[in-house]
Amino acid sequence: MLYVLAQGDAHGREPMAEIVNLKAVKKAKARAGKEREAEANRAKFGRTKAERKADDAEKARLDRTLDGARLDE
Repeated sequence: MLYVLAQGDAHGREPMAEIVNLKAVKKAKARAGKEREAEANRAKFGRTKAERKADDAEKARLDRTLDGARLDE
């Protein structure tokens, strides 16, 4: 790792920028993007088994109520 002196080096030169591996930066950026997408999908699609079961039971109850009120022709 390259350390940068804030006041310049011993010869009075300005500090140089830190050297970075561009491949590592690119991978880190992609990893962060995938994590953001995964978080959005967890919020959008992620439901507990109990929530899914309750929704299914509610839908079945509504279907039975609707079928019971159906007029036959």
